[in-house]
Amino acid sequence: MPKITNKSWLTFEGGRQNEPCLWKMATRFPGVMFDIRQASVQKDIGIMAVLFEGEEDEVKAAQEYLKEQGVRVDPVEGGSNVAG
Repeated sequence: MPKITNKSWLTFEGGRQNEPCLWKMATRFPGVMFDIRQASVQKDIGIMAVLFEGEEDEVKAAQEYLKEQGVRVDPVEGGSNVAG
């Protein structure tokens, strides 16, 4: 499976901004590296620009896990899956 780099906006609402969602993701998917490039956390919402790297299937599974936890995952413009 090819390695990819994927840039995504993560939106945390409804109390999710106070939970360790990325830490939980990292423990389940240790082969997926992530780098927080930008973040803003307020009382009611948290938004992060995150760069994900790893095997394509693992990155997709990790992002799907975040969605299952109530985190909105949207691609950053120009940040679609890129084989590398």
